[in-house]
Amino acid sequence: METTTSKAYGSEAEGTPLHEMEIKRRELLPTDVEMEVLYCGICHSDLHQIKNDFGGTMFPIVPGHEILGRVTRVGAQVTSFKVGELAGVGCIVDSCGHCESCEEDLEMFCEKGVTFSFNSPDRHLGGATFGGFSKSYVCDQRYMLHMPNFENLGAAAPLLCAGITVYSPLKHWNAGPGKKVGILGIGGLGHMAIKIAKAMGAEVTVFTTSPSKVEDAKRLGADYAVLSSNSEEMSKYTAQLHFIIDTVSAKHDVNSYLNLLKHDGTVVLVGLPPEPLEVGAFNIIMGRKSFAGSNIGGIAETQEMLNFCYEHNITADSEIIAMQEVNEAFERLEIGDVKYRFVIDMASL
Repeated sequence: METTTSKAYGSEAEGTPLHEMEIKRRELLPTDVEMEVLYCGICHSDLHQIKNDFGGTMFPIVPGHEILGRVTRVGAQVTSFKVGELAGVGCIVDSCGHCESCEEDLEMFCEKGVTFSFNSPDRHLGGATFGGFSKSYVCDQRYMLHMPNFENLGAAAPLLCAGITVYSPLKHWNAGPGKKVGILGIGGLGHMAIKIAKAMGAEVTVFTTSPSKVEDAKRLGADYAVLSSNSEEMSKYTAQLHFIIDTVSAKHDVNSYLNLLKHDGTVVLVGLPPEPLEVGAFNIIMGRKSFAGSNIGGIAETQEMLNFCYEHNITADSEIIAMQEVNEAFERLEIGDVKYRFVIDMASL
């Protein structure tokens, strides 16, 4: 297959700092779209992958799956995009398209294996897919998203992962007027969950281990904010919430939050702790409670989320950085020193 080259930032081995490199992109197939990458968000899962926390990283790796750009070329059969339009690529860039999950617009659960925007087997070029820490990206039009013209484009890039990761469970578990929603953790995911849940009309209570984030949760729109180490405050919420989104990506005790649910309530995990979490049997059988998980969303739902966020003027609280600052950004992300999402201005590459 013919290829083109693109400047990128990546790493050849676990523990090696990211640095400038040159990668190959496939030459356009008839239904492919190429875009110049303008901004790319940094997600906690990027950190997990470059550290090989899950044991499946394929090196060399180029991270990035919150990819916002402008269309530069289209294949001969492309009908959905035109040169010059804004576009986005999130986590999903390929699937079988024919299994039950794909036919239900749930490509992330493709029964034959979804292809992610980086660190997935590349069905066209072999090796692994390379992500958005690069000057260009090529994707089939079916998996590319129409990006609304947000006033702050850079701050909209994190919607492509963080946004859909919380929008999907909020919609699935029917967040809206009359629903009391808890959000565990205020980071890249948690701060987006606050904004989107409030826009849906839910009452939002945030739980955080950080005293400094209690007031910030209210600035973001939360109705209530609770310091989770305060047992007296926590006890006030026993059996009060319809469901809780758990955004924490480290080992933690979920049982204390299961106790805050009404009967038939659910704690939904969207964070990715690298270690298993323990759930006490009595914490779920008493009250018919559930501990569930949710993983991004399909292409149609991601487009729906982008349109919803544009309508409600929702973007991520972002710190825009140069590509050359990415290693420092990952170090800061690991200790939670960001409010609340790093976004790379790809013009700096």
